Amino acid sequence: MAGLRTIPGSEIKEYTEMLDQARHEALGRLIQHAQTLGANAIVSTRFDSSEIGGTMTEILAYGTGVVIEGDSAQPQPVTLR
Repeated sequence: MAGLRTIPGSEIKEYTEMLDQARHEALGRLIQHAQTLGANAIVSTRFDSSEIGGTMTEILAYGTGVVIEGDSAQPQPVTLR
């Protein structure tokens, strides 16, 4: 059935859902890894994908783990001249 749905302009909903789940899994693993390194935020998050052997798709999430700290400085009003 999937072969019939590869007609240009059509979507294979099961495949789209599977890729969405894979992105969520990759993002969850990225978050867990960043936390083990002491990060509490991730910046410049990106996704990459590649096909393996024509039958599988690999999804990779990567970014830079950082530690965000609160700013204790008092806010100052901004004036425009």
